[in-house]
Amino acid sequence: MIKRIATVGGLTLVSRVTGFVRDVVMAAVLGAGPIADAFFVAFRLPNHFRAILAEGAFNAAFVPAYARTLEESGSKDARLFADRIAAALLLINIVLLALAMFYTPSVVSLLAPGLDKDPERYALAVTLTRITFPSLLLVSIQTLISGELNANGRFAAAAGAPILLNICMVMPLAVAYGFPNAGYAAAWGVLIAGLAQVLLVGFDAERIGIGLRFRLPRLDQRTRKFLTALGPAIIGAGGVQLALFADTVIASYLPTGALSALYYADRINQLPIGVVGIAVGTVLLPEMSRRLAAGDTRGAAIAQARGIQLALLLTVPCAAASVAIPELIMRGLFARGAFTAQDAAAAGATLAAYSIGLLPFVMLRSFTAPFYARGDTVTPVTAALLAVIVNVALKVALMGRFAQVGLAFATSAGAWINLTLLWLFARRRGFAVSGAGLKPVLKLFLAGVILALALYFGDRLLAGTLAGLKHFRDEISLVVLLTLGTFLYVATVYLLLGKAWFKMLVADVGEAAEAPPPAEPVTPDPLRGSASLPDNTPPPNV
Repeated sequence: MIKRIATVGGLTLVSRVTGFVRDVVMAAVLGAGPIADAFFVAFRLPNHFRAILAEGAFNAAFVPAYARTLEESGSKDARLFADRIAAALLLINIVLLALAMFYTPSVVSLLAPGLDKDPERYALAVTLTRITFPSLLLVSIQTLISGELNANGRFAAAAGAPILLNICMVMPLAVAYGFPNAGYAAAWGVLIAGLAQVLLVGFDAERIGIGLRFRLPRLDQRTRKFLTALGPAIIGAGGVQLALFADTVIASYLPTGALSALYYADRINQLPIGVVGIAVGTVLLPEMSRRLAAGDTRGAAIAQARGIQLALLLTVPCAAASVAIPELIMRGLFARGAFTAQDAAAAGATLAAYSIGLLPFVMLRSFTAPFYARGDTVTPVTAALLAVIVNVALKVALMGRFAQVGLAFATSAGAWINLTLLWLFARRRGFAVSGAGLKPVLKLFLAGVILALALYFGDRLLAGTLAGLKHFRDEISLVVLLTLGTFLYVATVYLLLGKAWFKMLVADVGEAAEAPPPAEPVTPDPLRGSASLPDNTPPPNV
């Protein structure tokens, strides 16, 4: 499982690096002004719907259903199930696309009402949305094919698909002078990327004989069970996206540049979420689904425990850096061209607020996996909706005084509430929610605090040392601090947790699951270092 996570995480890292190149180009070409705000509205709208209908809700319901069919009935029935679901998904997307294209002005007014006060920016947002929105249909099909590939143990093409988005956006931006403005160049890049992503995963699926054929849907037992899981998942994903919609709506009333500050800060915040959280969740969901379908509850619990521990190990230093040196990060990465030092300061404060919720954001997929793998989409929905209520209420309360920084903080608070509720609900249900243990978690947090302090004071030391440099002062400071910080964090974790912990983390899940369970049952309490299991099964030592 660790090798698969490394594959997904490695390709996702390449995606994030190319995404960084994309954002650097966007910052230099688009800046943080009215054209940038209009594009980010057009970029966010299809992404919100994609998270509801494709990558969020659909994946949560489809991957476990497909994995169970594959385990219980074989590849032929699994492919038939996928083909029928694909036809239904295509039809839904065509209807949604037709409505969105016809009512685009109303949709933009509803989701970004503050733009109405700026007719030029509003008109551009409407036009760009009509270009970007068809990408939703393409990405939905790509998500389904990616789910099939993941359930069949093939992760490379699906994890590599986002790389094409970045490449396809950079190329038009590099020749933005050939478009009416840079916003048009970026929007057409989004649409071209959707087509490229479908072709990439489609070719890989054809190679192993699971390419889509779009068969007429049939309301059989499997489809009904899938729809039963999909309904609550859509509600839950919709609730999460409602909080993100609130960001767009509220930020549209804030001064020019707020939407852009949110975007650039979120891009940095999304790096560990994508490389670590999504990689772990992408591998963990089919892994747990297959093991539970085969009756291997012990192996499923061990898989989840390993995923959570790995996620914490890799995310803590990212959170520490974002809290300690957020403005330096934004200056070193983006402060050039149309992106000013003032823009970097606003985005840096926003990044610090986002980073407070980085740990729960990364771990959410690991904590929802036990529910989704058992076909339970209702419980994660309940947790998500309760968190959204607090999230949106905080956004409204904080927007006046703290602008986009308050929005980011509210998002972080909602993530912590969501994770806490999932932990409580899983405890009540009696199955695995964490195998990390209180002692390793506290030691990882201690290593993070040490790193944050070192970065904070190191930044101030380097600021004085490099004050005479006229060029690349921020870039050099950032590289030096992150390089030395990496060595410090690795050494600190090794001293605090020891060699045996690292060996346990990378040990094979199958071998651990086949090993004899503890002689005496342990109280199913994640804070005591063991993963609790369903049906009173003794927990593994992980």
